[in-house]
Amino acid sequence: MKFSGERPTVDLTYSDVFLVPRRSSVSSRLQVDLSPHDGTPATLPLVAANMNSVTGRRLAATLARRGGLGVLPQDLPLQELDAAIRWVKRQPVRWDTPLVLSPRATVADALRLLPPTPGHGVVVADQPADGEIAQEMIHGILPATRLATALPDAALGDLLRGRAHAVAAEDIDGGRAAFDVIEAVDAEMILVLERGHLVGTLSSRTALRTTIYGPAVDADGRLAVAAAVGINGDVAGKARALASAGVDVLVVDTAHGHQEGMLHALDAVAKLDLGIPLVAGNIVTADGVNDLVDAGATILKVGVGPGAMCTTRMMTAVGRPQFSAVLETAEAARALGAHVWADGGVRYPRDVALALAAGASSVMIGSWFAGTIEAPGELQHDAEGRAFKESWGMASTKAVHARFGRLDPFELARKELFAEGISSSTIYLDPLRPGLEDLLDMITSGVRSSFTYAGAATVPEFHERAMVGLQSAAGYEEGKALPVSW
Repeated sequence: MKFSGERPTVDLTYSDVFLVPRRSSVSSRLQVDLSPHDGTPATLPLVAANMNSVTGRRLAATLARRGGLGVLPQDLPLQELDAAIRWVKRQPVRWDTPLVLSPRATVADALRLLPPTPGHGVVVADQPADGEIAQEMIHGILPATRLATALPDAALGDLLRGRAHAVAAEDIDGGRAAFDVIEAVDAEMILVLERGHLVGTLSSRTALRTTIYGPAVDADGRLAVAAAVGINGDVAGKARALASAGVDVLVVDTAHGHQEGMLHALDAVAKLDLGIPLVAGNIVTADGVNDLVDAGATILKVGVGPGAMCTTRMMTAVGRPQFSAVLETAEAARALGAHVWADGGVRYPRDVALALAAGASSVMIGSWFAGTIEAPGELQHDAEGRAFKESWGMASTKAVHARFGRLDPFELARKELFAEGISSSTIYLDPLRPGLEDLLDMITSGVRSSFTYAGAATVPEFHERAMVGLQSAAGYEEGKALPVSW
């Protein structure tokens, strides 16, 4: 990356800069390969943050199916982390994970899991103890849109009309074939069966996405997933256990990554030689890069204070504008053969493109993903019926209580005294993009276009060819679409 004029002497954030178009031979967004090339299995430079309100097993599997990585948070007990990793590994790569509810479940039960939006639905089926759902146990598929007009206490089984269309997995040869099958039967969603058992569902949009995105998979062809550990306690023991469960990327995480505790934890994990990428952070300086890479990190997590749920800068004055933080750390990491994940501060697809232009291999997203169907937690509705999920910062009182809830009341109370961040925030689902994949479509569409403007077909090329200019606050406002008509 280079600046269109003199390199600035002040630190910059994403709204301070813009991308300058350059002569390009990349004529189509579909020519662009967004693989991060950072040693992870990802084919998309997007990572779901290791926050309790952002990344659970459902979101991690959905994101990996489209090429990104979800980082399961360190606050989960080890047994739950192990179970979540193994669950993600069992999920289908070519099909959607079915959302299955009993015929006796109600509309209210379903609305706590998904809104009444097109392209989604519930498989209504009997659920045996072993989890294997045979075709004869399936009562049908209830489109999510039907939930909008049914009474809350209505049983799902009573709302079904006709049998669901089903196809054998071996009969589907690629995304185009799947799309044609769905169009031929004129169905919103169909069942995918393997040896007479349910293995997934397919919609026309899912079929289209399989022709555009490549999944993030491990050496055995299973969906990839990352997990985080803290820097206290038996870090090496936990890292070894997560690797045994099948985790593909390990994140050693603490708010202030450039500290002795992090260096000791990194050294202990690196000596295990687990054979997987080791991410560490958070940092914002080249010095931090040098020390953490020397201790064993292969990827640096960059960002202090830019997140929507974070109050660190206002509470402590500590942090750094994110664009400059990524720019400096990425340059230092590249010289050492390491990579950078830009963590936080993205509000629009443009910000993701600018983080990549600054040298990041991937961009971590938190609150943006928290307001999706797949994020952890049940859907709630306000007085006007709008769907939302609750989100909170990972240094907030709520997060501290979850992390240290097993301490005696005195020690827990002492830790809560120094909590920072927002303990509860309402994140509304976008009615037009309620699902994670809807957001991925929007983000990657914008980023792919950024690459074509720069004349770059890959992430490494974008790092080289991106040209960035400075703009005033008025210039930033000029770039926004007007919310009213003329």
